[in-house]
Amino acid sequence: MTYGVIGVIVVAVIVWVIFNYQRTKKIQENGIEADAVVSRIKEIEGEDADGHREVSYEYYVTYRSQDGQTVEARLGNPPRFAMVGTELKVKYLPEKPKYVQLAK
Repeated sequence: MTYGVIGVIVVAVIVWVIFNYQRTKKIQENGIEADAVVSRIKEIEGEDADGHREVSYEYYVTYRSQDGQTVEARLGNPPRFAMVGTELKVKYLPEKPKYVQLAK
């Protein structure tokens, strides 16, 4: 790889980290709290750089928004103890209900 390509990748990762941090902070500071239930857990398989099998998980919750809509969203910071059916408190922004964080 050339240094230019590496530079672009580094900048993209930094921008993503800043965006994600700002969104999380905005949800925690201004989000609306809702009762949610873990609706499904998606297992994602892959390989690390050495070719070893890696498994990660995406947790999805279902909750009722302030306007009465039922929303399923990927939980941004799932607790380790959660399984399907676990009840949680989440926070979300009304203008972006698909972005939810565990309420602290």
